[in-house]
Amino acid sequence: MPFYLKDRDISLDIAMLHSVLIVPCRFCPAASLAVRERKPYLELLRNFLRTPAYESYIQAMNSRLESEGIRTGVFDSKFPHQFAVCMWTSGRRNDLARQAVGYNAVIVLGCDAAVETARYCIKSNECLVIPGMEVEGIMNVIPILQFPFNIRLEVKSVTQVLQHHAWPFPGGSSGSVSLAHFN
Repeated sequence: MPFYLKDRDISLDIAMLHSVLIVPCRFCPAASLAVRERKPYLELLRNFLRTPAYESYIQAMNSRLESEGIRTGVFDSKFPHQFAVCMWTSGRRNDLARQAVGYNAVIVLGCDAAVETARYCIKSNECLVIPGMEVEGIMNVIPILQFPFNIRLEVKSVTQVLQHHAWPFPGGSSGSVSLAHFN
């Protein structure tokens, strides 16, 4: 089940920056934008494993930042597993650490776990890690195949995630997360 993510106002976070690397997670944000804009999640014949609504979102963010005089880049992935599950191999983590060196900050388009993964990868204090989205809940979706090989996501419900506090892993023994259901 993908997280339902919404935009976060990053204007204050980027006010004094000269360069930003956009780090898009490829599953939950893409699913969220496709659902919100009522567009296909995947158009396999046209865009293969890319979600057009999400690609437009990334491009618009890139253009907006550049129009504000901020040099940008996009940390991209061509590996298929990153379009269906949220896993960062050690190679991907190392690639992010290497690419982030040339930027003042990275903007992570993804959930809190994606943001923490980026923080873990980027050990430099000179590169800020900025969450570009925030979790609103978990979507209960049904994928629907449509002609010609388009996949839409039908949302049945969104379960709100109420996060009390997090704990470090391993060895963390306290912390709790509760769920609240809403339609």
